[in-house]
Amino acid sequence: MDFLSEKNVMLGQHADDRYEVLRAIANAAESLGVTHSADAVYRSFLEREEMGATGMTDGFAIPHAKCAAINTATVIVFKNDKKLSWPSFDDKPIDIAIALLVPDGEAGTTHIKLLSKTAVLLMDDGFKELVRDTNNAIGIARVINKELEKSE
Repeated sequence: MDFLSEKNVMLGQHADDRYEVLRAIANAAESLGVTHSADAVYRSFLEREEMGATGMTDGFAIPHAKCAAINTATVIVFKNDKKLSWPSFDDKPIDIAIALLVPDGEAGTTHIKLLSKTAVLLMDDGFKELVRDTNNAIGIARVINKELEKSE
């Protein structure tokens, strides 16, 4: 199962803060048919952000939303044109968000699997370099799907 297509890769975006990033991702989720309510997804992102840092290291964040308004587990990649202040493990700004959107019913299964696999991906310098250096949405989608499909 592919968790994202090239349509889920938002290249060359411009946001001035993490709230604009999260709003843009929520709006994209509605446009893609992942949810019927961008507002519910945005609220879910904000609730998770209140719990602690979703910024990882080296300019990447993994915001995640779990709510009943999400129809299917999905990944959306957002590449911003500048680094933004975002609570992160290395206290450095973020310019790439790999957002995880998961239906409530899959919160303990799909969500944990996606989160752990994405976190592992972000420990791979080659992966981070590929996502940072390319503006090929198909290539980004392909490499993420390939890694997420690998068995445990």
